[in-house]
Amino acid sequence: MGKGQPAYTDEEFVAAIRRDDDRALAQLYRLHFPMISHYVLQNSGTEDEAKDVYQEGVMVFYEKVREGSLELSCQIKTYLYAVCRRLWLKRLTEKTRFGGRLDDHEPYLETGAEADLEVAEERDRQLGTMSQALERIGEPCRSLLEGFYLLDKSMQQLTTEFGYTNADNAKNQKYKCLVRLKKLFFSQYQEHET
Repeated sequence: MGKGQPAYTDEEFVAAIRRDDDRALAQLYRLHFPMISHYVLQNSGTEDEAKDVYQEGVMVFYEKVREGSLELSCQIKTYLYAVCRRLWLKRLTEKTRFGGRLDDHEPYLETGAEADLEVAEERDRQLGTMSQALERIGEPCRSLLEGFYLLDKSMQQLTTEFGYTNADNAKNQKYKCLVRLKKLFFSQYQEHET
């Protein structure tokens, strides 16, 4: 480790990330990057691609730790390797530089990372679909829903802002907008699945 930086165990890294300790996250980031960089460079990648894959892998790990849903059955290093390897193989497949199936290459590591990555990818897909649905819903629904759910505005604030006669009318309109948003979301979500 560098001077003045504590050497964390895997458990201490997890505890520090849960406490929002940015130093621990930065140290973790630096600690295992060379391993991922080497892997990506040895498998038709560039340094920039290695950085992208590693950052994405660290974010999967970070989000699982922050949610409290990470059940680490291996070292952090192994977990990050499994996530980043899967991400890189997926990118290679998308680039069509790679002909085989992902499962055909390298021994399979059962780390739980595969399932975590799939969950994170599905959540990203859902968020993208929700964002598209929000774009399509139009005004004033979009601003009303964003104000209530994203900006934490009270019904009274929204009543004033949108010129409703009372908070009950604003709440009723918010409900109608939410129903429309759900319909848009699920119709788009089903289109993407087929």
